[in-house]
This record gives sequence, C-alpha cells and structure tokens, in this order.
Amino acid sequence: MAYPIDKKLVIAVSSSALFDLSESDQVFREHGASAYREFQHQHLNTVLAKGVAFPFIRRFLSFNQRFPDLQPVEVVLLSRNSPETGKRVFRSIEQYGLGISRAAFVSGSSPITYIKAFNASLFLSANPGDVTLAVKNGFPGGLLLASGMQDDEQDDELRVAFDFDGIIADDESEAVFKQSGLDQFYQHEQSRLSEPHKPGLLADLFLKLAGLQALENTRAEHEPDYQRILRTAIITARSAPAHERMITTLESMGVTPNETFFLGGMEKRRILEVMKPHVFFDDQLGHLTPTAEKLAMVHVPFGVANAPAER
Repeated sequence: MAYPIDKKLVIAVSSSALFDLSESDQVFREHGASAYREFQHQHLNTVLAKGVAFPFIRRFLSFNQRFPDLQPVEVVLLSRNSPETGKRVFRSIEQYGLGISRAAFVSGSSPITYIKAFNASLFLSANPGDVTLAVKNGFPGGLLLASGMQDDEQDDELRVAFDFDGIIADDESEAVFKQSGLDQFYQHEQSRLSEPHKPGLLADLFLKLAGLQALENTRAEHEPDYQRILRTAIITARSAPAHERMITTLESMGVTPNETFFLGGMEKRRILEVMKPHVFFDDQLGHLTPTAEKLAMVHVPFGVANAPAER
C-alpha cells in the first residue's frame, strides 16, 4: 500500500543542511564536478559530520518512535546531488539511524519544484538561491544560517520558535509599519482587533506542529509520566496594544503555543539564548545574525522585510 504522505507532517531538507558538506563543496568549487564525484566515491564510507539542521531533524523524527502505529512525521531529502554522489549521504543517514528513506536527487538542478509533490510544510536548506526561489514561488522555504550549534544527545526535547509577522501571519501589518511607522501600525492593528491575519508561509507547519502536540496531550492524559517532546514558542517584536490581533489570529487557528513573548523591540537574542531552540524562524536577518553562532537560525526571505531598499 502507498505511504499516505498527504496525511503526515513532512519536512524536506537538503543534504547541505542535514550534514556538514563544506569539505566536499570546496572540492566541487575548486576542481569541478568530476573531482567532486571522485571525492565522494573515495569517501563513501566516511560518515559525514552533523550539519546545523541535524539536532532538529533527529528530534523531529523521534515522533515516529513515540507513535509507531501512526508514524506522524516524515523527512524527505531534496538534494542537488546525483544518485551516484548521493550514496554517501544516504550511508551517513543509515549510520546515524535517521529514519529517512525518501529522496529526490536532481543532479545539479534546483529541487524546489518537488516541494509540493512531497507535501512538504517546510523546505530547509543552506543554499540561498534554492530558498529564495522556493519563497518566490510560494513554497515554505527557510535558509539555515551557518552555526556552531552542538547536538546535546542527552536532551530529547524539541524546541521550535517562530516570529509572527511574515512567518505565521502574512506581512500586511509589517508593510504598514515599514511604510508609515509605529503609530500607524498600532492604529492599523487596533482597528482590526477581531480580524485574523491571513496565513503566512509557515502557517501550515505551525498548525501541524500543534497537531503533534495534541497527540502528546492525549497520550499524557492516559500516561501521567509521559515526557513530551515538543515545545513551541512565538517570539515577536510586537507589544501591547498590537498583541491582541495576534492572539485573535491564534485563536482563529485553534492553536496555543507553549510560550509567547511580546518584546516591544527588545532584542530577541535575550530570549533565544535562554530558550535555546533547535530552530528559530524569522523573516528579518537582523533578528537572526546575533545568535547564529550558537543556535540554528532560519531566515525566511519573504515579503516587505526582504524587499530591496528604495533609492
């Protein structure tokens, strides 16, 4: 029977996000495709080092061990490699015991056209061009920034944090702020307190993560000692009185994150360094770069926050 991938929470990840491919990428840049193929062949049984996305993906896949009858999640590899050069990636996946079996190897082309085919709620990559192209085509793409984040194998919890505007919601209000300033932004939000925002690129991911939390809640009701995996947070620059419309939006979605922070312009770094999320999504690079050296920061290049500056 065909695997019902349309009923799962699917994340598509590139090999460059999952593993550290810096050495082999350097071979490709300096010596070309033939040398790259030979390098991967010679190192076929050398396990690749963990990439920035690895801690997030490992914990995400652990839902299938917690709920073996449902198998609620799936990770698909979308790679610019050919099947030949991708052999090393899959051998490393096997060595680490990651439950990844599906892949698209597109031999140098961009894999973003297959995001929809795999029903992916997120495409996570370290390739800026692929992510930009994905977002321009309306796909939920995120660029994983370089980081020295280490995987604490004693920590089973999966912490996922989101910005709100331009991520869970569209950038309508962000556009008002950018064009007209803070006072007009507050007026805009207060005049629409009961009007939910339209969904942003990662709204589907956010909703499906809430579905996983519902599974955990149900299990905890029957097993009081059950230790939950997933913890979610929204970390936004909004503050009162602009908080209420955001709450209205979350209520309309039927979702309540574990933690919500209205920072009013305070540096998000101060919260992120305490929470230590395994991934944080924001549409503004300025909110990500201060903590990218220690944590997995994901830039979603969407909307007015990423529009070219007017001259």
